Amino acid sequence: MSSKDLRVRLLGVLLAPSPSMSKMSHEQVVKLQQREFTHNRLTDFIFGSRVSGVSIEDRTIEGPGGALGLRIYTTGATGAPLVMFFHGGGFVLGSVGVNDALCTQMSAAIGAVVVSVGYRLAPLHPFPAAIEDSYAALVWAAEHAEELGADGSRIGVVGDSAGGNLAAVVCLLARDRSGPQILHQALAYPAIDLSRAAQAARPDVASPTLSTADLEAYRKHYFHGQRPEAADDPLASPILAEDHHGLPPALIQVAENDPLREDGLRYADVLRAAGVPVQFTEYAGMPHGFLAFPWFCKAASGALAELCKEQKSALNAE
Repeated sequence: MSSKDLRVRLLGVLLAPSPSMSKMSHEQVVKLQQREFTHNRLTDFIFGSRVSGVSIEDRTIEGPGGALGLRIYTTGATGAPLVMFFHGGGFVLGSVGVNDALCTQMSAAIGAVVVSVGYRLAPLHPFPAAIEDSYAALVWAAEHAEELGADGSRIGVVGDSAGGNLAAVVCLLARDRSGPQILHQALAYPAIDLSRAAQAARPDVASPTLSTADLEAYRKHYFHGQRPEAADDPLASPILAEDHHGLPPALIQVAENDPLREDGLRYADVLRAAGVPVQFTEYAGMPHGFLAFPWFCKAASGALAELCKEQKSALNAE
């Protein structure tokens, strides 16, 4: 395993005082979710700055569980590709605001309308609430693509970590429910297998952003109040789907220092076996979530450039 870059080590020092998810109670998690993300010099330094020239609009639509928030990023062009973005955070944390820098960069680089989905979070809204919201948002965006300045026939999905899980599941649902058609899926260090067997076999990786213990805590919150076998449902663990044929071409990016590394590697093999074109890239020395920390993780800019290039190529192909 590659040695950690000095800045990655510094990121670990910066994050060390934060409470571990594995040591937080249900009540503490819910309280943490209520904190509103704000942009300031510190947060922009950590997560990156928003790109100028990209407009940001918040909308609320009627979702399966009530009001569903969306954040829409546009460059002003009409007939642009439509990209759905699903944020990470273990299905428990995260918000559309945290990913403003990433989404504005994608909108500008791909030339796309990017729709970031503020899906419901566990444990108050356990599996499959996030999936229901994510698919509903995709359907709404496809139906309202022209209104958004987008072309509903050119749709891509992007997700990181838990969002990578949601993006992969949405592709399965879109295939099995006859649409909307998705032309490309980009999965960054995705959580593809949440099954009991997979969790028991995970290596104990020393990552500054996600430990194996934290991963198990996120998993328990996601399936709060449900039977253990819920994690074996293909809608929770898309690698367990009976059939992966007919899914859109995929970019799968993994980080070397990440307990979820094997998820991405195994899913790439499964998709290839089903005849799905896959571009697989492993980023040496990087921790889980490295795209979210561009200053601390030197591979972040290159990984984002690869992601945007792959999506742009797929969504603009004749």
